[in-house]
Amino acid sequence: MLSIKAKIIPLLCLFILFGCQKNDIEIFNGKNTSIEKLKGQWIVINYWADWCAPCIKELPELFEFAQENKDTLVYVFNFDELDAEDLAPVAKKFKISLPSLISHPREIWGIQTPPAVPATFFINPKGEVVKSLFRPQTKDSLNSILEVISFTCTLTYTRNY
Repeated sequence: MLSIKAKIIPLLCLFILFGCQKNDIEIFNGKNTSIEKLKGQWIVINYWADWCAPCIKELPELFEFAQENKDTLVYVFNFDELDAEDLAPVAKKFKISLPSLISHPREIWGIQTPPAVPATFFINPKGEVVKSLFRPQTKDSLNSILEVISFTCTLTYTRNY
């Protein structure tokens, strides 16, 4: 029969292992996370700036898209790469309720800073950038694109099995 010590040690090791998982992606207006926790999900990243009129007009469309697509993670990233302290008043001014990446998408998915904003990137469940858009989007255009690329990826996954 196993002693209590023999039962507790493995449980303690598991607790330490899971407790030490690193949340290496810093998020403003949301919970910090890690690349491992994001795998298996569709992700949309939108670069925006407070001096960009089309970006400001696009923000409510992104919010509506996120509300309609609960299984898709939608993040915004400030083109000027503001830290959390500098982003707070800007987010408040523009009523940004979407999670805002503080960690640069380049460090997470290899997405380089686009030459202009707004810019939107779709990342498939494998963590690959599958679509890049360099103009303002609407909720409807984002929904259409997600439908097409997720269908295409489903066909690709099916063929690979």
